[in-house]
Amino acid sequence: MQSRTVERQVRGQPTSDGDGVKLTRVLTQALQRRLDPFLMLDAFGSDAATDYIGGFPTHPHRGFETVTYMLAGRMRHQDSVGNVGLLEPGSLQWMTAGRGILHSEMPEQEEGRMAGFQLWVNLAAKDKLSAPNYRDVPPGEVPVVRLGDGATVRVLAGKTHGITGAVTRPNTEPLYLDVTLPPGATFEQPIPPQHNAFVYVFGGAVNVAGTRVETDRMAVLANTDGANGVRLVSAGNVPARVLVVAGRPLNEPIVQYGPFVMNTQAEIQQAFEDYQRGVLAT
Repeated sequence: MQSRTVERQVRGQPTSDGDGVKLTRVLTQALQRRLDPFLMLDAFGSDAATDYIGGFPTHPHRGFETVTYMLAGRMRHQDSVGNVGLLEPGSLQWMTAGRGILHSEMPEQEEGRMAGFQLWVNLAAKDKLSAPNYRDVPPGEVPVVRLGDGATVRVLAGKTHGITGAVTRPNTEPLYLDVTLPPGATFEQPIPPQHNAFVYVFGGAVNVAGTRVETDRMAVLANTDGANGVRLVSAGNVPARVLVVAGRPLNEPIVQYGPFVMNTQAEIQQAFEDYQRGVLAT
């Protein structure tokens, strides 16, 4: 396998969302076209309840999918479709907003650590007004691959080493892996050359085709002719923990206004009007 190289490294931007929840926005709007179909990646993690206690009160979405992956802590999901779910350490929530959904994610703890990620995945134009959908995947239903050198992979979406993940999606064909590498261990993952891909290191450090990527850095992987995957080598004296994310680009216009992602400004205006009139999620 010929590994993709690192095109650039990105350090996330501290920000807040919801009712003042502190987080780091790793994948911003400026990278949406480059990393199509992925629209956003937020990382959150704090031991201070004041950083997360406000949670994410009821808010709307239209035109894309939200993927929440918990590392620590407990959050309660409720939405306008009638779904209720508990996000706990190791669990995955995959929500398709489609034509519209209102939901909230509120902490079910007043102390302790809260940590995880939220990834936004675009929907094809033909699916943006589809019926909303929700899937709650408990920790025990996320497949785990254990490799010979001690590496472990939680397969959130897509496929690795012959194992299909907890979620598969058409059109965008997302790959979403949580990889833990002991010191010196190696992980290889095939990625179709036409797919966009990145890795995000949230523990230790890794080498990617000769480039060292440290904790809290996202490495955008080059779409190099002939490169058919990525090779990660743990580069420190502590285990590395890495998200590996890839997907097939939609190559469609991206127009975002806050929680709405459509293909035209007129569609955004319609979403805003529907929300104001209380019919977004009907």
